[in-house]
Amino acid sequence: MSPALLFKNRLFTNAFILSIFLVLFSQAPRAQETNLIQISGQVIDQDSRQPIAGVSVSIKGTIAGTITNDAGDFTLKTKFKFPLTLVFTSVGFEQQEFVVKEMGSKVQITLQTQTQLGKEVVVTASRVQESILRSPVAIEKLDIRAIRESPAPSFYDALENVKGVQMTTSSITFKVPNTRGFNIPNNFRFMQLVDGVDMQAATLGVPLGNAIGPTELDIASVEITPGAASALYGMNAINGMANLITKSPFTYQGLSFYQKTGLNHVGGTGRDLSNLTETAFRYAKAFNNKFAFKVNFSYMRGTDWLSDTRTDQNPNNLNTANPTFPELAGNANNPAYDAWNKYGDDNGSNAVTISGINNIPGKSNNQSVIVRRTGYWEKDVVNPVVDNLKVDAAVHYRVTEKAELSYSYRVGKMDGVFQRGNKIQLDNVLVQNHKLELKGADFFIRTYMSLENTGDSYNIKPLVDNLDITSGGTNSVWGGKFKTSLQNDINSGVELSQALRNARAVADAGRVEPGTAAFNELKNTIIGINNWDNGAIIAGAPATGGAKLIQKSHIYHAEGQWDLSKKIKIFDLLVGADARIYEVIPDGNNFVDFDRPAADRNKPLGDG
Repeated sequence: MSPALLFKNRLFTNAFILSIFLVLFSQAPRAQETNLIQISGQVIDQDSRQPIAGVSVSIKGTIAGTITNDAGDFTLKTKFKFPLTLVFTSVGFEQQEFVVKEMGSKVQITLQTQTQLGKEVVVTASRVQESILRSPVAIEKLDIRAIRESPAPSFYDALENVKGVQMTTSSITFKVPNTRGFNIPNNFRFMQLVDGVDMQAATLGVPLGNAIGPTELDIASVEITPGAASALYGMNAINGMANLITKSPFTYQGLSFYQKTGLNHVGGTGRDLSNLTETAFRYAKAFNNKFAFKVNFSYMRGTDWLSDTRTDQNPNNLNTANPTFPELAGNANNPAYDAWNKYGDDNGSNAVTISGINNIPGKSNNQSVIVRRTGYWEKDVVNPVVDNLKVDAAVHYRVTEKAELSYSYRVGKMDGVFQRGNKIQLDNVLVQNHKLELKGADFFIRTYMSLENTGDSYNIKPLVDNLDITSGGTNSVWGGKFKTSLQNDINSGVELSQALRNARAVADAGRVEPGTAAFNELKNTIIGINNWDNGAIIAGAPATGGAKLIQKSHIYHAEGQWDLSKKIKIFDLLVGADARIYEVIPDGNNFVDFDRPAADRNKPLGDG
């Protein structure tokens, strides 16, 4: 070890003393009959002489193991074979090994353990266990202790404190980790795994935050690869990845519960006083070190933050506004005003050019003015109350001491806001995962499927456009009313900026206003229709248009891996293969089946 590394290890050393009293016994006649040996012992703290509960005791090179109870005692049965190497691990202690050479012996040993930075073990960097200092790529790890000590509201929020990670918060329920400087609201090339399962939604292409991920009670560790991980995990990991590893029901048993409550709006935020609550529990149980199960539940509810930035993205000095009319500068005067958190006032389908205006003081006749449709504020078309319900369960069966079969199921329902080119209101989104896995000390075979259903979600952009078109008229109708009023006011000597404001009021007459019954009724109609086209513009489309977001796509994945390094002595060899199928179901809006007639593309087939 180099002097620099030795100094570094000493600097991060926090010594603990751990005494392990092992009482090893077996009944020879019974062992001969059943080919089993029973190993018992106790783990205590040498300084306090108190037993240590929850210490993992396993047999090296196998998956067989157990944990100490509240009295620090453990009992482990295994096939009659010597020597046996017992491995002891516990949070805050360095992994320790003890060799059992023969039965009938009674051994008392004292082990000194040390917590060292270089002793951390990771699996993400090379897909096999290795020291974090031997990792071929930069990797950061949060273990149980680091998560507990973090001041963040949850372990997922704590990722923001990891070096090289930035967290973009689109909603309370939707947070996006970013690495490598790609700080964007939807990082399509950042992979998030939970026990090897890709958490991305099939059609959205990104993980929905931690919507169906594990609860804090079930997290064993989180490993972050800030750099590209695509060589081992595919192109979706080119911007990095997060690997969330959950607790084994064999190792972590019992009932755990937490309740978190706080205030996230206390005035001055545009929202009324409201609280944020989260409830979670975990229960795990093992039977005879052969069969185990675990169940997790969590529910979070709160009032989302308010998006209400009114900064003008299209000031009057830009060519997309009216730079030849300097008197129209400022938010109140700019007829092409485009606010950050307002929809329906953008430069695409919502810009209207009013041409042929005469008699403007100081200008020649036949002038043109660019105006934007009025649109609606984001706060008026999204639901501020969000929640996230998560349930998962797993059953594990140890087929042999070197092979464990498991099945797990995860389901999450969430509300929130998803940021793409524009925002998506996620409402009753349901994502499910099924996973079946057979794993051993040096291999695994895993298959899983992900099912996505966007429920009652809707796209805010077509919602606002169709609100304006249905109640206020198409651009040509709205623009005609605007021009008539504007020209009449100018002819009457009204100042230009005021005449423009008056014209907007006239053109918007009859437009549904937020907070009214007419607005709510029309909004509910539009968000329930899957066709985003409006009948006033596209023949055969619904009269009100629609905004519903229907995504019901699936992912099917299978992979296997075998570590042959122990069989090949001169170099490490890891072989594996995987296959993935995306089943994208066209909805007629985001994904279109052009083989069908245009009038039928938004209609589901007989099989859905």
